[in-house]
Amino acid sequence: MTIADEEKILTQPQTSRGVLQPSNDGQQSPSDSSSPESKSEGIIPPTRPPLRPGASGSRHWSEGLIRKRDSVPRDDGKRELTEDEAYDKLGYCWPRWKKWTYLAAVAFVQVSMNFNTSVFPNAVQPLSEAFKIGQQEARTGQMIYLVLYSIGCELWAPWSEEFGRWPILNLSMFLINIWQIPCMVAPNWGTIVVARGLGGLSTAGGSVTLGLIADIYEPDTQQFPLAFIVLSSCIGTSIGGVIGGPIERFCKWQWFFYIQFIFGFVTQVIIFFMPESRSTILLDREAKRRRKTGEDPNVYGPNELKKPEFPSRKPPIVFCLSLLSGFSDALIFIFLESFTLVYQQGWDFGILACAWAVIPINLAYVLTYFSYFPWFWRDEHQIKKYGEDFFVPERRLKWLLFLAPFEPIGLMGFAWTSFGKSRGIPWIASMIFSCMVGIANYAIYLSSVDYMIAAYGVYSASACGGNAFARDLLAGVSAMYATPMYTNIGDKWHVEYASTVLSCLSCLVVAPIYVFYWKGPEIRKRSKFAESLAADRKEHGGRRVSKAAPEELP
Repeated sequence: MTIADEEKILTQPQTSRGVLQPSNDGQQSPSDSSSPESKSEGIIPPTRPPLRPGASGSRHWSEGLIRKRDSVPRDDGKRELTEDEAYDKLGYCWPRWKKWTYLAAVAFVQVSMNFNTSVFPNAVQPLSEAFKIGQQEARTGQMIYLVLYSIGCELWAPWSEEFGRWPILNLSMFLINIWQIPCMVAPNWGTIVVARGLGGLSTAGGSVTLGLIADIYEPDTQQFPLAFIVLSSCIGTSIGGVIGGPIERFCKWQWFFYIQFIFGFVTQVIIFFMPESRSTILLDREAKRRRKTGEDPNVYGPNELKKPEFPSRKPPIVFCLSLLSGFSDALIFIFLESFTLVYQQGWDFGILACAWAVIPINLAYVLTYFSYFPWFWRDEHQIKKYGEDFFVPERRLKWLLFLAPFEPIGLMGFAWTSFGKSRGIPWIASMIFSCMVGIANYAIYLSSVDYMIAAYGVYSASACGGNAFARDLLAGVSAMYATPMYTNIGDKWHVEYASTVLSCLSCLVVAPIYVFYWKGPEIRKRSKFAESLAADRKEHGGRRVSKAAPEELP
């Protein structure tokens, strides 16, 4: 049925087509939906109540028309409860205030987890002095945390899809806080290395938190909340330097871990009161309620029956975008490692000034966040005007086409403004170029995960797990070679040459973006899983499905 046909149906007088008609008291009352014509059309009355003021549910429900997803009883008489039958119980129907309260709690998780990585570089010097080790050896604490963090993202993501977001996030944060305690009282360096490694492995990270977006927003409304969560993630990876400077300057080394623990404990309290949002878990609860009340003794939730999983072999588009985002993040980590060298040598900055030199990058993240708003408004307008088929996932990359070149330009400009006051170059010049690098990094991160969440829906936590794996693994490895690179490359001008090399490498990172934009549909066709999810969404009027059917899995 075409959009025009559906609009024609909706403009007809009250008939027996199964569309809810408003009654005199303002409540919805179902018309007769048992006519043969209704059944042949496959249209069923929505079970969702009218939207409350401020609610932000799917617009497809306001049209009063959805496609029915068959729920055929099995041989043993059990029947699966589908999202069509209990849509009002899912996170998509939460009021706006509840969704943004939830997002604020998720933002705390993102900032807290990423703060644990970004504050550690400031602890390298105090730790090396306290335990009588070299600074390169002290950086192993950062390396092992990030490398095992990348593995943790891959482990926790599918668990959150099976057991729910709430238990996984709370367990992850609890373990992170537990492993801070050995670091706070460590008698030797080995204790810190082991505890940092276990803390990284316990971190669910962005794979789970980004997947939460697909739990409460449909693809055509996810961009504003996703941009907010990505902003919190980026702020977490850079604010550690701003806070770490004063800790290094005025406190003992133990305070690096005290602050992490306090931040983590506050976050734990906040997320303890978060509601569950995973659609399959909510459907399980509703099915149990219906069986208990006798409303439907044979209905069961998706997880109570067979549970399809996200394919273990990453689809091509996930693999490619994960590498793109991972290399970009590694470049940023290497770039940030150079700040102390650049500003100490070039402008005689002290500990606090070097730490606060990161502020322009945080400013860049905020500016880029707001720069996406006109594009989001444009996308919403075009979806309303032309329909969802017009808004292919590749359109989510369009603003990135203009912002991505800022990465090589910013790195090159930063390289040759790093000579400092000896050549009469003001410090603000290098910060302008570092701001450009921050703009590109945020844009690459946001657009890549927006693309994947739109394509993989409720399985986006697993899809984003690949993204997080690449970002954290490559960033962790870079912790060991960043400083040697900036102090040894070339016969002279070590810092300038190192940043120039990063600029050239970033060109290789940026180029695939244009390939994805123009060739994205062909790449996605190689993933039968993504194609099947897209077909399901189209069948259900653009809404996400709670899970893929078993026959759709690769």
